[in-house]
Amino acid sequence: MPAVQPPKDPESDPRVKAVFDDIRATRNSDFINNIWRYLAFDADLLERTWEEVKAVMATPSDLDPLTKELIYLAVSIINNCEYCVHSHSAAARAKGMTPAQHAEVLKIVSLAAKTNHLSNAMQVPVDPVFIVGEE
Repeated sequence: MPAVQPPKDPESDPRVKAVFDDIRATRNSDFINNIWRYLAFDADLLERTWEEVKAVMATPSDLDPLTKELIYLAVSIINNCEYCVHSHSAAARAKGMTPAQHAEVLKIVSLAAKTNHLSNAMQVPVDPVFIVGEE
């Protein structure tokens, strides 16, 4: 059950409409997914969040779009965000993720979670060679 309700007519707010129009243009799609509809309850929060997402996920960078989605998916799994797991799995598939790649991401996330827990449980000291500036 949602903790907030999305506005009934979010695009009646010109600021929300401008963000939704930018999402449509950036993604070349008319679909506005629920995260944006729910964030529209606060135009400031919607604007700031979309600007960050657009800057990181929709702007060309050293990482290709599929890699960005795979990282986002991995973090979403670790943070137990059902919404983001589904939306970024779909986005990764749209950017070419194969079932084999999806399985590999799940194996990596699972392995990292296990070894992170083991390392934390044993309080393993960090090797100096791994610390920037130390040899």
